[in-house]
Amino acid sequence: MRKLRAPDPRDVKALLELKFREFNTTSFIADDPISVPHLFQSKEDREIAGFLAATIAWGQRPVIVKNGMRIVDLLNHAPHEFVMNASRKDLNTLKSFVHRTFNGDDLVQFTLLLREIYSNHGSMENVVAASLKKSENMMDAIALFRQEFLKPKHNSHCEKHISDPSRGSSAKRINMFLRWMVRKDHTGVDFGIWKKISPSDLMIPLDVHVGNVARHLGLLQRKQDDRKAAEELTEKLRKFDSNDPVKYDFALFSMGIAGFVKHQ
Repeated sequence: MRKLRAPDPRDVKALLELKFREFNTTSFIADDPISVPHLFQSKEDREIAGFLAATIAWGQRPVIVKNGMRIVDLLNHAPHEFVMNASRKDLNTLKSFVHRTFNGDDLVQFTLLLREIYSNHGSMENVVAASLKKSENMMDAIALFRQEFLKPKHNSHCEKHISDPSRGSSAKRINMFLRWMVRKDHTGVDFGIWKKISPSDLMIPLDVHVGNVARHLGLLQRKQDDRKAAEELTEKLRKFDSNDPVKYDFALFSMGIAGFVKHQ
């Protein structure tokens, strides 16, 4: 097999900018899990709906969106009010939920853990921002956020559904959630409702699609889709846009699901 010549970085940046503009549009929303928090207007409702939708964001996108909407139904279309005020009877209605290995008991646990976050810290933003101040980078901050989130008494089964970068995870779903909350541009896809964190601190939400396209473009050498790979790729993307490196998630992910690598 003939070895491919490494792409010119200038060409790669031009391609990513082109695809970013192509996919970072409101038409992206409907088929993506971000459509779930887009149902709401308040910061708290968007945080909670977004966090839960991101938590179940593995598998086929239509199923993720469908089950994200199912969560919204179970929360009576009022995520923050439900989290803060649900009775034991209300919580029991969540037990019918299932998405792959995330079950109704996990949803109950996440609801109660979120209640503690809002009761003790006021918002999820406050916890992540405080964690980032104590950390050298966002991956360490996510690990600290995870510790705080899981501090109250809980069923250990739910722990598997919140990634731990301190153990090498790329934390794809949490980084995607953070992109939704922190980034803001004129298109209105990402919300930009978190003001205490800069988009420059964000990490790329690395999954198999993003990883494959990044390797094809010469942006990523590491073979595993883990924390080190996410850090390597984010550093490369910062060279293209130091203020907003994860905007290229739109380009890499969308090219991946469109079969860019296979068909080039």
